[in-house]
Amino acid sequence: MSRREREFTAYAEERLPWLRRLAYLLCGDWHRADDLAQTTLMQLFVKWRQARGADSVDAYVRTMLVRVYLGERRGGWASRVWVGGRTPEEAGREVDVASAMDVRDALALVPPRQRAALVLRFYCDLTHEQAAEVLGCSVGTVKSQTARGLDALRRVMSAVEGA
Repeated sequence: MSRREREFTAYAEERLPWLRRLAYLLCGDWHRADDLAQTTLMQLFVKWRQARGADSVDAYVRTMLVRVYLGERRGGWASRVWVGGRTPEEAGREVDVASAMDVRDALALVPPRQRAALVLRFYCDLTHEQAAEVLGCSVGTVKSQTARGLDALRRVMSAVEGA
């Protein structure tokens, strides 16, 4: 095994739990989170030399993961596989609000870009500027996506509390 492969393997083994948690917060499903983490690590292996040279390897990987997640949402396999002929978003609208719901469940009902903005801002504790860089958009877009995501969370949570 080469030095490059040893370094990558050590990093991947150490940071995989973090990467899976972040992926789970983005997609809301542990199986998809595993797929997202695996895809991200495969891409990272190819770009390991660039990642090592970055100011923060974790920031580099976080950006890769978010882009893999958003790319999947734009047309990957997950956007074409429906259960019962409905998209996950359509199925989510029929949530039984009488059932117990926590923030993770509510987060799963937030549109993907808004969810990504919320996770980056509040779980990863990134600034608006850092989140904009990860998402590949303007600071204003991050602010509006965050505000809309928070509004969506409030609506879902208030529906649960009112039930």
